[in-house]
Amino acid sequence: MKVTPSKTPVVIKEYVLEIGSVQVFDNYMVAVFDEGCTVTLERAYQLIGISEIHFRDKPFGFISLRKNSYALDPTIYNYVRELDNLKAFAIVSVKEMDMHNFAIEKMFYKKPMKFFIDYNNALTWIKRRVSKK
Repeated sequence: MKVTPSKTPVVIKEYVLEIGSVQVFDNYMVAVFDEGCTVTLERAYQLIGISEIHFRDKPFGFISLRKNSYALDPTIYNYVRELDNLKAFAIVSVKEMDMHNFAIEKMFYKKPMKFFIDYNNALTWIKRRVSKK
């Protein structure tokens, strides 16, 4: 009998936070924030803490799946970019407003960050960036 690896990524852990949910996979995280929430520095520290639990000594990527509209303090990126093992940050949305906001967010982050309208393309990019030595 032959066993082949599953194509479906396995969720290692899911966190339900006050502002939304985060799914942790082997080498990346996916966050979906709730409609109308505000992502503050204090709340971003929760995400940083999750990354430290699961990816303390290994590279990882982050996908922000923007299904809902919410507010985000862009100065958060000043702290997030200090995570040396965060190798790629992807934003996925089909909303024009998110495309405009991305240009502003990218000015604060200053590390590999990309906008996608398709989740699978974002995931491919994340995996490629994380696997680079």
